[in-house]
Amino acid sequence: MTFRARLTLAAAAAVALAVVLASAVAYVIVREELRSQVDSALIDRAEQIQRIRPHGGFDVPAPVLGGPGGYVQAVAADGTTLRPPGADIPIPVDDHVLEVAQGDGRSFFTDETISGVHVRVFTFPSNVPGWALQVPRPLTEVDSTLGRLRNFLILIALAGIALAVALGLIVSRAAIAPVARLTRATERVTKTGDLSERIPADGQDELSRLAASYNAMLAALEESLRAQRQLVADASHELRTPLTSLRTNFEVLMSDRELDPHERRELLDDVVEQIGEMTALISELIELARGDTHPSEPEEVRLDLVAADVVERTRRDRPGVEFNTDLTSSVVRGVPSSLERAIGNVLDNAAKWSPPGGEVDVRVADGTVEVRDHGPGIDDSDLPYVFDRFYRSRSARTMPGSGLGLAIVRQVAEAHGGQVVAERAEGGGTRVTIRLNGARPNS
Repeated sequence: MTFRARLTLAAAAAVALAVVLASAVAYVIVREELRSQVDSALIDRAEQIQRIRPHGGFDVPAPVLGGPGGYVQAVAADGTTLRPPGADIPIPVDDHVLEVAQGDGRSFFTDETISGVHVRVFTFPSNVPGWALQVPRPLTEVDSTLGRLRNFLILIALAGIALAVALGLIVSRAAIAPVARLTRATERVTKTGDLSERIPADGQDELSRLAASYNAMLAALEESLRAQRQLVADASHELRTPLTSLRTNFEVLMSDRELDPHERRELLDDVVEQIGEMTALISELIELARGDTHPSEPEEVRLDLVAADVVERTRRDRPGVEFNTDLTSSVVRGVPSSLERAIGNVLDNAAKWSPPGGEVDVRVADGTVEVRDHGPGIDDSDLPYVFDRFYRSRSARTMPGSGLGLAIVRQVAEAHGGQVVAERAEGGGTRVTIRLNGARPNS
């Protein structure tokens, strides 16, 4: 069964149930009202009939114009019954009636079928001790009215159910329309692979929010695919140069040309250096390709301790640079390996641009890592692009590097809910600030 059919059936069932319940309640109310009127008429008649002659005669007043007949039955305490002359049809007598005649019971109403006629009988004590009186009244008119009402309500219920089905179809069609559009859009995206497909998402209801979420998902996928394609294109471009250089060097080494040992050593050194650059480039490409995913779950990390380990490692790799640290205890939630990589890239970049014997200042506080070098600094024209993939300033193109280090830093910072900023420092050099988990610098 389709979702639309289930929705239509549910709407029809709900309306049908409401119609049936309303009809049943209306029937019960009308029935009780009609029977209440019969009971009131019997009580009024009983007030007129309160005397009997002990020798079997009745003082039965004539009924008012249009009023109920004067059929009455008197019941003695021993079960003897008396009726007016010509009244030959007995009214059933039971123990409850005898209790009223004996003075031990109270007035009550019963429904009886007498000679095929459905009647309402009111039994009450007479003013003459030892006797009870019974006054019947036919329920023929009431039953007929209730029968017509019952048939009428059944027709109303059937019409209501039919209307509920029709309205259910209309409502389900309107309700399913956004879902149908979403389904068609999903099928088109699946068939064509076009992630630019969008669905109109006007309104504030749940289906509009679903459409908006679907559009946001497509936009994220489209951006991810664009970034992936851009990464592949940039990687292909960056790998082409070292591969071409490697091929040239290998061709020279494998040729029949005679090379002196010094020239051969230079070529082999170039090959080793190019392989090292390609290895670093591939590693950084893998790091970027991971995107925001982490190999492990985030945890509570002492940022100052992570920075201290990275500083010590960089000191060993860059013995010609002095690192000054100001590390304050700071706890953030993140992935230690990713944070180490980001801080290491910033320190390595600062050391690379520092002059021999230069200093690099490292400060950690309040979820922030600040690295300042005393090198030539970054040109104002290059500042907006230093964190872009494969971007290398004109002055950096003669130095080793892939142009991915700072791009990885930005990716790690954003994955940890933060940001990274590069700026020219007062007195020269560059200051790079990584803020994590929404932390702000101290005021």
